[in-house]
This record gives sequence, structure tokens and C-alpha cells, in this order.
Amino acid sequence: MKGCRLAEEKLAEFLKVGKDWSRLATTVPGVFVLKLPAYKRQPSRLAVELNPVDEAGKPKKRRGLVLRSKAELEEFKELFQYEKLSKLLEMIDNVNPKVEAPRRRREEVIEI
Repeated sequence: MKGCRLAEEKLAEFLKVGKDWSRLATTVPGVFVLKLPAYKRQPSRLAVELNPVDEAGKPKKRRGLVLRSKAELEEFKELFQYEKLSKLLEMIDNVNPKVEAPRRRREEVIEI
């Protein structure tokens, strides 16, 4: 339980001092904590962002799936279970033009 308390303290600190829209990486690849800015009468808050990562651990997309509560997670889990979702995405893959993955430039490395 001590680890949970430390994690909550770190989250509280991130909520207080983190910049709006900044990400905090977690120990789970592709799972980030996102600081949302204040909006209208709602204060700043934290959310979870699910965003696949590349080989270097960097998010592949500019913005992933943002979950603001455990209830939202449960709603999405229910949606992902529908077999028709997979079939629809397969049909979309077949209809969309094929796109090659962009080739990454190799970073310059100095040999010592």
C-alpha cells in the first residue's frame, strides 16, 4: 500500500505543477497520465491516455484515447468486445488506400 500512496502523491504533485496537456509516462508501455487544462468552471484534472509506442517508447500518435474515469474505461471495454467492430475495421482497411509506413531516418551516431 505504501507504493500506492507514493504514486498518488506523485500524481497530486503532477496535477499541481505539471503543464497543461503534458504527459507523464507510466511503467506500462503505451499508458500515460495526461494533465487536462481547466475548462469553463471545471478545474484542471488528470486523465489516462492510451497511445501505442514505438521502439523508443515514444507515443506513435499525437493524441491517443483519453479516459477521464474508470466508468469511461468500462464503457470502452464494452465497445471493444463487439465482434462487429473488428469486422468493420477490416472492411475499412480493405477500402482505404494502402499507405506505406514512413521510413524513419537513422539517428546520427558518433562511433567512439
